[in-house]
Amino acid sequence: MQAHSAALRKELGLADLVLAQILLVVVPDFFGTAVKAGPSHVVLWLLAIVLFFIPLSLVVSHLNRLMPLEGGLYEWARLAFGDRIGFLVAWNLWLFATLYTAVIGLVTMTFLSYAIGSQAAWIASNRWLVVAATFACISALILVARAGLGIGKWVNNVGGAIGVVTIGVLILMPLAGVWRGTLHEYHPLRLAMPAMNFFSLSVFTKMTFGALCGIEYVAIFAGESRRPVRDVTRSIFFAAPLIVLLYVFGTSAILAYVSPGAVDVIGPIPQALSLGFSQSGFARFIVPISVSLLLANYFATFNLNFSGNSRLPMVAGWDRLLPEWFTKLDEKHRTPVNSILFVGVVGLLASFAVLIGVGVQEAYEFLLNISFTFYGLAYLALFAIPLLVKRDSGLRPQLWLRVAAGSGLLVTLLFVLLSIFPIISVENQTNYIMKTAAVLLGANALGLLLYRFGTRRSDAPSTGSF
Repeated sequence: MQAHSAALRKELGLADLVLAQILLVVVPDFFGTAVKAGPSHVVLWLLAIVLFFIPLSLVVSHLNRLMPLEGGLYEWARLAFGDRIGFLVAWNLWLFATLYTAVIGLVTMTFLSYAIGSQAAWIASNRWLVVAATFACISALILVARAGLGIGKWVNNVGGAIGVVTIGVLILMPLAGVWRGTLHEYHPLRLAMPAMNFFSLSVFTKMTFGALCGIEYVAIFAGESRRPVRDVTRSIFFAAPLIVLLYVFGTSAILAYVSPGAVDVIGPIPQALSLGFSQSGFARFIVPISVSLLLANYFATFNLNFSGNSRLPMVAGWDRLLPEWFTKLDEKHRTPVNSILFVGVVGLLASFAVLIGVGVQEAYEFLLNISFTFYGLAYLALFAIPLLVKRDSGLRPQLWLRVAAGSGLLVTLLFVLLSIFPIISVENQTNYIMKTAAVLLGANALGLLLYRFGTRRSDAPSTGSF
C-alpha cells in the first residue's frame, strides 16, 4: 500500500482537510430532514451528538492513527476482517457515493428555480432539464477529478467556505428579523421533547446518521495527504464544533420561516432564504446570490465525494480484488483515469434510471435514502472493528472506546433498519418499501458475486475472514 501510495501526489494539508470535513458532513439536504422534527430538533440533535457523532469522531481518530492508508475505511475493514468484508465495505461505500452523486441534476435544477424566482418553479420538475443538468454536472466532475487534487482541493475549499458563509447568513436572518420587527419571536434553542412515535424515530435516525456521518471519508485520501496520521485527527477536532453549531442553529433558522409540513426536502435553505428576505428591498439580489453560492457548495460536495469514490476501485485493484485496469494513473496528474470514467458513467445511468415512473421529489428522496443506507452498511463494519477485531491484531482499543463504538453501532443499525420507510408522501408506500429493500439486498448479493467470480486473486491466502 505504501509503495503504491508513493506514486500519488501529496496535495492535502491540514486546512484542506478541515474544510473537506465541513463540506462532507454539513449536507444541506438533511436540514430539511431535521426540520421535519419541528421544535424538538434541538433535543434530537443533542442526542445525535452524544450517541453518534462523538463516538464516530473517536473511533475514526483511533483507526486512522493505526492505519493511515489510502482507501480509508475500506482498508481498515479489510485489514481487520479480511478481503471479503473489506470488499463489501468498499462496495457499499462506492454505491453510496455513486448514487449520492446521481442527485446532482435534481439539486441543480431545484436551486436554479429558487435563484431565478417563482416564475421558474416548473424547471425543478422537468425531467429533461434534470437529465441535461445531470449530464453537464457529472461531465464537469470527471474533468476536475482527472485534473487531480491540486485543482480539486481548491474547488472543495471554496465550496466549504461558501457553505459556512451561506448557512451563517441563514442563522443571522431570523435575528435580524426580530430586530427589524418582521419576526415576532425567535427561540433557537427551545427544548421541546419529541413525540414518542415511529415517525419521530425515523426522522431522528435519518438526521443523526445522514447529517453527521462522513467524518471518516477524508481518510480515503490518506496517501495523498502530507501528514495523514496527525492532520486527519486534527481536522476532526477542529471541524466538529463548527459542524454542530451550523446544524443546530441552521435548523432553528429554517423553522422560523417554514413549518415542518411545508418544508422542501430538496431545497430547505433556499426556501427559508426566499421567505426570510421576501419583505426586504434587497430580496431580489440577496436570494439569487445566496442560492447560487449554496449551489456552488453542493457542487464542491459532489466533487469531493466523486473524487474519493474514484479512489476505491483503484485501491481495490492494488489489493488484487479488482482488475488492474482500475489502477491506471494519468502520467501527468497521477489520478486513476479509468476508475474516474467508470464512476462517472455509472452515476449517469443511476440518475437516469431512478426518474423512470416516479415524481422528482420521490426520486430525490429515494436516491438520497438508498445511498445513505449503503453508507450505513459500511458504517456497521466501521463500528464493529473496535468491538469484534481479534485481541492480538493490535487494533482493539480500550474499554471506553469500545463502549463508544457500541453506541455508534446501535444508532447506525437503527438507521439501516428504518431507512426503508419514507418521511415524505410517495405515490405508493408499499412499492417504495419493497423497492428499497430489494435494492439493498440485491446490490449486496451482486457484491458477493463480484467478489467471488470477478476478482483477480493472488496465490497467497486471504488475510482473514469475518
